[in-house]
Amino acid sequence: MLHYRIHEHAPDSEWVVFLHGAGGSSTIWYKQIRAFKEDFNVLLIDLRGHGLSKIPWNPQELKRYSFDLLAEDVIQVLDETGVEKAHFVGISLGCILIRQIAEQRPERVRSMILGGAILKLNVRSRFLMWLGNVSKNIVPYMLLYKFFAWIILPRKNHKESRILFVREAKKVQQKEFLRWYKLTANLKGVLKLFRNKDLGIPTLYLMGEEDHLFLAAVRDTVFAHASAQLVVFPKCGHVVNVQQPMRFNRESLRFLKTLQ
Repeated sequence: MLHYRIHEHAPDSEWVVFLHGAGGSSTIWYKQIRAFKEDFNVLLIDLRGHGLSKIPWNPQELKRYSFDLLAEDVIQVLDETGVEKAHFVGISLGCILIRQIAEQRPERVRSMILGGAILKLNVRSRFLMWLGNVSKNIVPYMLLYKFFAWIILPRKNHKESRILFVREAKKVQQKEFLRWYKLTANLKGVLKLFRNKDLGIPTLYLMGEEDHLFLAAVRDTVFAHASAQLVVFPKCGHVVNVQQPMRFNRESLRFLKTLQ
């Protein structure tokens, strides 16, 4: 069972589930908890191998390591806590996992708020994945993380997000990093499905205008999906919930309240 924390507002309040990205943990949402728990029950989850979720492994399970498996982990937490349906908030690769949960169990997803969403790998991001793949068994994984951080968050005003990205990554063991990295092998097909298929679930994309790797694909997808809307944060990079937390909270809560 994954490690999780609950901040309960009231028994009859709706639930909001927060999912971090690869290399992070639920602590990245520290700037969101206070704002969200004023109106919602909040469920914070550490994904497999991250934060305090140290799950024992067996060879058979490793063979099927996939976004399907990671989605099952989260659904198990929902079952354990009695959360039948929830709003999901994610960042970066956590958005891919939320979209996978919506694909597998749409009846559990009330809405999706996707920050720094990844929907397509452009030329630069594909090169980044290739470089990581050829060097992941040679180069210490923290050097790769630091390199990825500079590529994804290159500007001076991205510094806080970049430092947090690297600091959280230090808590993940190299074996776990390699397992998560293997997920990128099938990422192209997964992302194509997500771009082409509108599930009809209300979706809010929150993107930084300086998110040079991923913003363009999100714009195209929102144009094609009737259930989706997009807010772009000026002077902001990939990790929008850290770099502009007040606006992230305001836009997210505005969106959620339109669904009540």
